[in-house]
Amino acid sequence: MTHFLLVHGMCHGAWCWYKVVSLLKSGGHRVTPLDLGACGINPKTITDLASLSDYAQPLMELMASLPEDEKVILVGHSYGGVFISLAMESFPKKVLAAVYVAALMPNHDYPIATGLMELLKRIMAEPLLDFQVWFDDGSESPPTRALFGPKYTETKVYHLSPKEDIELGLTLMRQGKLFLKDLANESLLSKEKFGSIHRVYIVCKDDLLVEESMQKWYIENSPTEDVKFIAGADHMPMFSKPHELCKCLQEVAHQYN
Repeated sequence: MTHFLLVHGMCHGAWCWYKVVSLLKSGGHRVTPLDLGACGINPKTITDLASLSDYAQPLMELMASLPEDEKVILVGHSYGGVFISLAMESFPKKVLAAVYVAALMPNHDYPIATGLMELLKRIMAEPLLDFQVWFDDGSESPPTRALFGPKYTETKVYHLSPKEDIELGLTLMRQGKLFLKDLANESLLSKEKFGSIHRVYIVCKDDLLVEESMQKWYIENSPTEDVKFIAGADHMPMFSKPHELCKCLQEVAHQYN
């Protein structure tokens, strides 16, 4: 039995993994999806998040609570790649492997903000429709908060997902925070800790938000031990291709157990 710890992306929560949780449990695995700060049913509001650590607190507390002899497979989707990376740095002995699903995957040699800024640059070069972005530090500074609007969600994020899941997302998504100032810190990740853990990247080939070229940019800038591809997957493979995503995760469990 493998313990999978699932970390959602921007504006989402533990709820987005419901299909994956069911499928992995059916395969005999232990699965824990969690809400980061001010996400899903986490009681904090976005104004309560003063720092990156406030947002990451639920994940860090869960990792700290694991027995010393237990190892988990961390799975990060999209922006969740930032937070599994921070967990890898803080608890390297508790991580069997890390899986990045169409996710921001950093390199320990440069600040995490580098990869996030590259993604934001590409996203904002395209029509934003009703995707809302806030600049709390002024229009000349990097964005601070974001929220996918209904049109953007349907055409860029969930475009191959079932209609029921689109409605679920539109009902449950919450505004997200970017923490670019915190992520500009060059000492967040190290080769000795983060760099010592097995990493696998899952490319969603029909993703229109983090496009395949961007996903490959992450892989080229932070090479992994393995890369898997899911055809016909939009940015939400847990909705558009849940069985294929679970197959990839089970292959990782088999490979590293």
